[in-house]
Amino acid sequence: MAMRMFVETVEAKGFSAAARKVGLATSSVTRMVDSLEADLGSVLLNRSTRQISLTEAGGVYYNSARLILDAVADADAEVTDQGDEPVGVLRVCVPVEFGRSVIIPQLHRLLARYPRLEINLTQSDEIIDLFSQRVDLSVRLGAALVNDNVVCRTIGHFQRWAIASPDYLARHSLPVEPADLSQHQCLAFDFGNGKPSWVFEGAEQSISVAVQGRLRSNNAGTLRQAALDGCGIALLADWLVEEDVRAGRLTRLLEDYQVSPGQAQATINVLYLPNHRMSTRVRVFIEFLQQILAETSHPTPE
Repeated sequence: MAMRMFVETVEAKGFSAAARKVGLATSSVTRMVDSLEADLGSVLLNRSTRQISLTEAGGVYYNSARLILDAVADADAEVTDQGDEPVGVLRVCVPVEFGRSVIIPQLHRLLARYPRLEINLTQSDEIIDLFSQRVDLSVRLGAALVNDNVVCRTIGHFQRWAIASPDYLARHSLPVEPADLSQHQCLAFDFGNGKPSWVFEGAEQSISVAVQGRLRSNNAGTLRQAALDGCGIALLADWLVEEDVRAGRLTRLLEDYQVSPGQAQATINVLYLPNHRMSTRVRVFIEFLQQILAETSHPTPE
């Protein structure tokens, strides 16, 4: 209890705020932290009339105490997270633009359906370590780098569309075949692996085109905005640009082909640790993803 009160005090930035959060008298919280310091034989907090701050020893103790309390909470959650209804916190990491465009606009449905479920959502395009970063479930697009310690499930597919703005196309010739792209400004995703190429899979052949342009980025949202601004032709996921195409802000090009940047896959995967196989929280989130993907899916060209 004293350890928890110490952590609450640090995170609330004061004894009074911590006491209000846990529903105790300020004197009780102060007394427990004082007792903890006496037991440890070390001062953990610098106190003034207006604020508290961690001592060097307090910083070390806080980091360890936070991990211990989180581990206890996780153990409690694992026991309670086996029923029909999800209970507790689910820590999820999703790609930035996929989260913004696909998941977040529908997240209210999941929260309304399960009132005892809490979502801690992180948006990142970086590959993360589920264990060390304490993430319960990660959503990854394309090939996922996994090992025997991680479960990877493919739950959906998407398409990549070559698109450009009407303004750009009015100023440049319309590409009628993949090879024409060599004469255009192409807005390529920067994978950090040399010159970009786009692969067009047609009914009879596969064509690889080395594309070039004055702008590359590792963020799909940046490329979408550049395409909207008439800077060139971009290759972007259908879920990101479908509304723009429908509204006429962007035009889809070379529709008879399936397109990919190099050998990149077009799969939507979920990753989680093996000990979460029976987690109700993980299961309902995957079902939620499958539902919204089914509502927005496009048939894959034969």
